[in-house]
Amino acid sequence: MGKTAMTEDNTYLALYPDGKHEEITLGSLLNKGGAAGKIFEVNGQPKIVAKIFHEREKSESNRKKLEAMLHNKPNIPTLSNAGIEYIQIAWPIALLEDRQGYCMGYLMPLIDTEQAVSLDHLIQKAVRRKLGLTELYINRVFAAYNITSVVAALHACGHYIIDLKPSNVSIYKKTMLVALFDCDGFSIKGENGARYPAEYVSEEYIYPEGMNETCENMGEEQDKFALAVIIFKLLNDGIHPFSGTPRNKKDPMLSIQERIAAYHYAYGIWPDTYQAPHPYSMHDYFDKETMTLFERAFTKGNERPTALEWQDRLAYLLQKGHHYQCKKDHNHIYFTPKGCGLCMINEKLKANLNSIKKQQEAPQTIRGVDVASLTTEKITQRLQKLENVKFMLHKGYHLFLAVYLLFFTFLFKLIAPFAPLLKEMGIFIQMIFILFAAAGINRLLSLIPQYIPETKNQNILSMLQIYAFICLIITFLALNNLSFGIFKLAE
Repeated sequence: MGKTAMTEDNTYLALYPDGKHEEITLGSLLNKGGAAGKIFEVNGQPKIVAKIFHEREKSESNRKKLEAMLHNKPNIPTLSNAGIEYIQIAWPIALLEDRQGYCMGYLMPLIDTEQAVSLDHLIQKAVRRKLGLTELYINRVFAAYNITSVVAALHACGHYIIDLKPSNVSIYKKTMLVALFDCDGFSIKGENGARYPAEYVSEEYIYPEGMNETCENMGEEQDKFALAVIIFKLLNDGIHPFSGTPRNKKDPMLSIQERIAAYHYAYGIWPDTYQAPHPYSMHDYFDKETMTLFERAFTKGNERPTALEWQDRLAYLLQKGHHYQCKKDHNHIYFTPKGCGLCMINEKLKANLNSIKKQQEAPQTIRGVDVASLTTEKITQRLQKLENVKFMLHKGYHLFLAVYLLFFTFLFKLIAPFAPLLKEMGIFIQMIFILFAAAGINRLLSLIPQYIPETKNQNILSMLQIYAFICLIITFLALNNLSFGIFKLAE
C-alpha cells in the first residue's frame, strides 16, 4: 500500500475510554478512505492507525457516536493462528481531538489488508480462480459461520451494520476469518436508549419492509435480511436469492431490489409466480433445516432467523458427521443423501457448454444454404453451376423432342419386322396393345417435367400426346391395310 508524507498539522490528543490520554503524531497516509475520512499511520505505534474525518462540522455528533462505541465494545476477539494475529474488527480504541478540541477522528487496530480479500472475491468462482483463492467449499461455509459470529456479537450490544453486503466485508485468505472496517458507519446503540444511526444502505440487500424507510430508521431486521442474502450467496456459488429466470417474457424485467420488494424469492417451498430458479442453482441439495431458515428470511409473514440462529446452524453443518466428503472432487462437501450439488452443477454446465460447442461447429444455414458459402466467390461459382445446369436441361429438352417425334414418325417402320406376328394376333389384340401404349405414353409425359422444366407447359404435353396417338392410329391402319376400307365405310 502506497504512503504519502504529511504536509499539515499532524498532532492530535488521543482520549481512551479508561480516562488515559496521550499526544500522537500521524505518519504517512495509508488510504484516502471513503466518504468519511482518511487513514494514517501513527508514529511509534506500528499496530495502530488513525482515521481522520473530512468534516470538522460533524465534530459533536462524531464525538457522541465514538464515545458510545468506546463504552459499548462488542466481544469480537483477536484470534491467532500459526503465530499470526487476525484482527476481526477495526473498532475504535480512542477518539482524537485537534488542538482546538474538535473531535477529528479515532484510533483503531491496524488490519493487514494484504492478507484479506473482499467477500465478493470469495463468492464468485471466476474471481477465486483469478486470485488463486481456495476452492474448498467447506471454507465458504466456514466464512459464512465467521460472518454470523461477528454480526451476532454486534447485535448482542445493540449495534447494527445496516450497509451489510459482500463488498463491505473482508475475509482473511488463509483462515476465512472476518475483517470489518469503517465501523463508525454502523448504527450504534448509546446510553439511555440513544441511537446513532448509519448513513448508508445498498440496494439488493435492503429488506422488503424497509423499502420506504431511511437507513436512520433501520435496525436488526435489515441486518438479518442482508446476512441471509450473503449466506445464500456463499452456499449457492454466488447466486442471489432473488435472482432467477422470469417465467413470462412479456412481464417487465424487474431489478433485484424490485423483486425483493415484491417477495419474489425463487428458491422457496412454493414456486414463485414471477421467476423460476437460476438454472445453475443447487438449492435443492441444501438440507431441510437450512432451507427452512432461508424460507423464514425471504418469505412474507415469517420471523427472520437471527445471526445467532445462523451461527448455530452453520456450526452444526461444519461438525464432522454432519456433512459428506465428495468422492469425485476433494474440494466438495454436501449435506444430504441426494449427493453433491456442486458436482451436479459442474456436470450440467459441462453438458451445456458441449451443446453450445456443437451448435457453433454445425454449419449455419439461411434457407438451407450454408452461411460459410455466402462469399462473393462461392456465390459466383454457384450461379455458374446453375447456368450450366440450365443449359444442359435446355439441350436435353430439344434432344427429347427430337427423339420423341422421330420415334413416333417412324413407328410403322420400326415395327415392320414384327408385322406378320402382329397380323396373326388379330386386330383385337393390336387394339389392346394400342391402349397400353397410350397409357404408357401418358405416364411418361407426366414424369418428364420433373427432369425437363420446359415440358411443364401443359399445351406442349397435350400436343405430344395427340401426335403420339395419331401415329399409333396410322401405324395400326397401315399394318392391317384398313385405310381404304375405313373410307368406304364412311360412304
